[in-house]
Parts: sequence; structure tokens; C-alpha cells
Amino acid sequence: MMTRFFYIVLLAILFASCKSPEARRPISAKTGSFIDQSVQRNIKLNERETADIEKIMSENPQIEYIASESGFWYYYNNKVADSIQTPGFGDLVNFDYNVKSLDGSLIYSKDNLQTQNYLMDKQELFTGLREGLKLMRAGETATFLFPSQKAYGYYGDENKIGTNVPLICEVTINSIKDL
Repeated sequence: MMTRFFYIVLLAILFASCKSPEARRPISAKTGSFIDQSVQRNIKLNERETADIEKIMSENPQIEYIASESGFWYYYNNKVADSIQTPGFGDLVNFDYNVKSLDGSLIYSKDNLQTQNYLMDKQELFTGLREGLKLMRAGETATFLFPSQKAYGYYGDENKIGTNVPLICEVTINSIKDL
């Protein structure tokens, strides 16, 4: 009797073990809703910042603002016509700049930031300023109005510039050296 019971249990185990494994189903299904919401927030942020920058430009009709292809605006405080050299890849650019918020309050002065030496496209520099330097010649001074995504973006500079802060930068290129 015991052997029969043993064979029945053995057959039951064999039948149960022959079952193919079933795929585990996720507990919850995720959708792209977070990304969709993030895109909508960024579109609204960009529209709001663009409106703020356009308001500044409309309040100063005497200034001829230029819209860059990169998504920021600028004007020349001092334009040099005799120099044709603009910085290229690997050139050493010596420049001074300051950083202000859109309301005009000074965040970093030229004295705080000191004179900078920058190897074009080989060193770190926030996107808008890097692209702005490429538009300038030695001896020129320009003022740039950057939306936050062209400035320090979501992270800020982890010091005085917070999250999603559009900036105004006045930049003077002292010299450009080919390397």
C-alpha cells in the first residue's frame, strides 16, 4: 500500500513539474504620462520666459535686438567692423562678462567672475554663452538675453542661480588667439 501511495505522489509531482513557466505580469503598467507632463511644463516655461524677454525688448525700442538661430536674443553695445575674425573651434578666447536676472539685478559682476580664458568648444561653459561667443569679434561687447534652457537650466549653477532662471549677460571679448 505504501508503494502505491509513493507512486501516486511521484506521478503527481511529475505532472506538476511538466507545466511550462508562466511569465510574471507587472504589478502596475506605466505610461508615458510623466514625460508628456514634463514636455507640457517645459513648453509653458519656455512660452513664459519668451514673453518676459519680449516684454524687455518692447520696453527698449531704441535697441536693435537680434534673434539668434540658437534660441536667444542679443544686441551689440560696441560693434567692431574692422575685425573679421570670430572664434573657431579650439581658439583661445579671452573675455569678461557679468550675469544679471531679467529684472536687471546683478548676480555675478565682472569682478566676481574675473577675466576668463576659454578654449572654444573644448571646455565647459553654459550653452548660450558658448554659442554667443561664436557670434562676436575681438573688441566687441554684446548683451545676451538667454532663456533658462540656454543658461543654467533645471540645475542652476548650484550657487546663486536657481532652477530655470533666464539670464542677461553682458560679454566683452578682449582677444581671440588661434591655437
